[in-house]
Amino acid sequence: MAAPLTFKPHPVDHKKELQKRLEAAPVEHGEALLVLWDLLQTAHDQGILDLLDGMVSAKDTIAITIAKYAKTPEGIAAIRNLLATVKLLGQLDPEVLDSLSGVLTTATQEHQAERQPPSLWQLFRRSTSADSRRGLSFMTLLLQGLGRSLK
Repeated sequence: MAAPLTFKPHPVDHKKELQKRLEAAPVEHGEALLVLWDLLQTAHDQGILDLLDGMVSAKDTIAITIAKYAKTPEGIAAIRNLLATVKLLGQLDPEVLDSLSGVLTTATQEHQAERQPPSLWQLFRRSTSADSRRGLSFMTLLLQGLGRSLK
């Protein structure tokens, strides 16, 4: 019959292993460490580290204040509104939102460039274009849905 093998693990000195890894870190991760030091210096220069230190020091006060506010009807409504907004943003197509952002920028620039308010005739001509009708269709659909939800 075979004799069982005995297994004796070599004792591992965790401190020596950590020391080896620490000595090798500047060589293996030199560029990342330099970027980290730059980031840390920038955070210090901008006062971000002081802000974080203050937040950590006042964590109990901040938590108590948030808890008091969250218990109020306004706080509950704010939390529910925040969740509904996150849900709404999650359902929107990013391409449509990006397009809307560009349209808002362009419309704002065009509006600022207008020296005088447009005449009623200019407004009428603008509102009868295919693009305006498409926009009006979208807005009336939103208005219809809003009215339906208010029943």
